[in-house]
Amino acid sequence: MRLLYIIFIFFFCTVNAQKALPLDTLKLKEAKDMLADDYGNLYIYKNKDFSFTKYDSLGKQLGKMMLTVPYKVQSVQNPLSLALFSENAQEMKFVDQNMNEIQKIDFKQKFGFIRMAYAEDLQQLWLLDDSTKRLIQYNFRNDTTINSYPFDVSFDDMMDLLVFETKVYILTRKHIRVFSLKFEKLFEAPLENGKRFRRENDVILVVADNSILKYDPEKGMVKIFEDKDAQIVDKNILSYFEIKANKLYLYNLEKIKETKLQTEPETKPVTSPVTEKQAGEEGQKADDEKKESEEKATDHNLQKLIEDTSEVQAVGV
Repeated sequence: MRLLYIIFIFFFCTVNAQKALPLDTLKLKEAKDMLADDYGNLYIYKNKDFSFTKYDSLGKQLGKMMLTVPYKVQSVQNPLSLALFSENAQEMKFVDQNMNEIQKIDFKQKFGFIRMAYAEDLQQLWLLDDSTKRLIQYNFRNDTTINSYPFDVSFDDMMDLLVFETKVYILTRKHIRVFSLKFEKLFEAPLENGKRFRRENDVILVVADNSILKYDPEKGMVKIFEDKDAQIVDKNILSYFEIKANKLYLYNLEKIKETKLQTEPETKPVTSPVTEKQAGEEGQKADDEKKESEEKATDHNLQKLIEDTSEVQAVGV
């Protein structure tokens, strides 16, 4: 009886966490990327025609840009000023809430070849210059270089850059790496299909093709959302979003937390950090091994619970 009760709670919370949003399938077709701002607006980028379109939560178009070359959208957390970088054009654009260009910064006249750019705020940029192998802190408001740091890393497979509190976060096609401004490697972990960083206060997230992970200096990369059938995923402060089978779904964070409280004691890290580990004593190591054994047992029970839930659904309970 208790097992049936737990199965019912798990199924109820999971179903209620998901909500389909009324966005036309044609608008989602051929989408290369999707981003959600903290007001619930959605942004669809298509590589086919280099279009960048903004919709509200009901699917109404609020603005559209037709770009001439590929651009990487940094973030839409602040919808009043969106930053877009183009390696091809060697420039960065800032766009307002109506998708109108409000400023353009041309890097060709002042720098070598900028492989990646990160807008820290509405005044400063961090630039990775491939020609000089340097990380440059640049004030674009008054056109001055504030600092320049040697940064001899491989730029070939780089996907994104983020600088926060004297740490430099580099995302490649297969790894995440964290450096100090002195080019000391603080952390490295394998990470497949990562697309971009997202920062929420002091929390650093990585958005991948069908999952979202959180960087924890002690545990490594912790997976906080995943749907292997999803084409694209993203999140804002309230929800996770995904495109699956050309349909848009929203997952409420509070509902997901409720589900986790009913089914598992804590999130299990998917990788361990290479560095930034605190040296532990032998007794602590034994405790960790015991905790890992308990987590494996919990995961096994959770998997069995999910299988039981599927069987219950299949017979129409």
